[in-house]
Amino acid sequence: MFKKMTLRQRIHHALNQEDLNFLLTNRLPRNTLTRLMGWFSKIEQPLVRDASIAIWTYFSALDLSEAKKTRFTSMHDCFTRELKDGLRPVAADPAVLSSPSDGIVGAHGPIQGTQVFQAKGFPYTLEDLIGEEAAGGEWRDGYFVTLRLTSSMYHRFHAPQTCTVEKVTYFSGDTWNVNPIALKRVEKLFCKNERAFLKTRLTGDGPARGQAIALVPVAAILVASIRLHFLDVLLHLKYGGPKVMPCNAPFSQGQEMGWFQHGSTIIMLAPKGFALCKGLDNGTGIRMGQALMRWVG
Repeated sequence: MFKKMTLRQRIHHALNQEDLNFLLTNRLPRNTLTRLMGWFSKIEQPLVRDASIAIWTYFSALDLSEAKKTRFTSMHDCFTRELKDGLRPVAADPAVLSSPSDGIVGAHGPIQGTQVFQAKGFPYTLEDLIGEEAAGGEWRDGYFVTLRLTSSMYHRFHAPQTCTVEKVTYFSGDTWNVNPIALKRVEKLFCKNERAFLKTRLTGDGPARGQAIALVPVAAILVASIRLHFLDVLLHLKYGGPKVMPCNAPFSQGQEMGWFQHGSTIIMLAPKGFALCKGLDNGTGIRMGQALMRWVG
């Protein structure tokens, strides 16, 4: 079988073996590798830059035809690339929360009290994920959606509806891989990893005006810094936490809020009254701006 495979196919085949994949990505010095990758990705030496992007393209579905720039200063510059204008139209329905990012729909469904799931049989609570903010009960019995970003995807995230960011809480943590293999093996994985909790309040003219929506960007191995445009600080492993940063940052629907330095997962929390839009399910690909959740009252 292997004799008929290309080198790339052989590597993909090996990495798709769950035990080997888990061993390679989660039994390594994750934080050290993540810091090293952060340093390496910013090297602007042309040979290093070009070779890195070429290898990345060879082993992934990286498509740079949508990028606004045609040349990049580093692999990091490529990873955090902007897109050409108009490529991500935003759902204009005021009853809809649009997807904050490109991604793949993962675990989703009603929040059972404060319990949600990262995978079948692997529950965690909002208290574990966002700390004391869960005590307010704004997402009790609400709805959650998990969006997984692969390495080749567009990694900027945007406001799902017209809103104001009221508070950001940063949680320093581990850098477990967040792929489906790890999610089936590591309990409360999202709650262990570095993450930021963005509490927003809907301010548009839609039926859910005044409701609280939360975005929780979760970092992972090789991905351990989050940039938010409205905060003058780069959230990363050495920053510490939890740290609470009150703010008053207004956004229109679809406006860019920030980006992952290397990519990962976004968990979106909505109050009771929202549900996943029809046609979406676990494994469905979605683009930033597409309808993700709808107010059903």
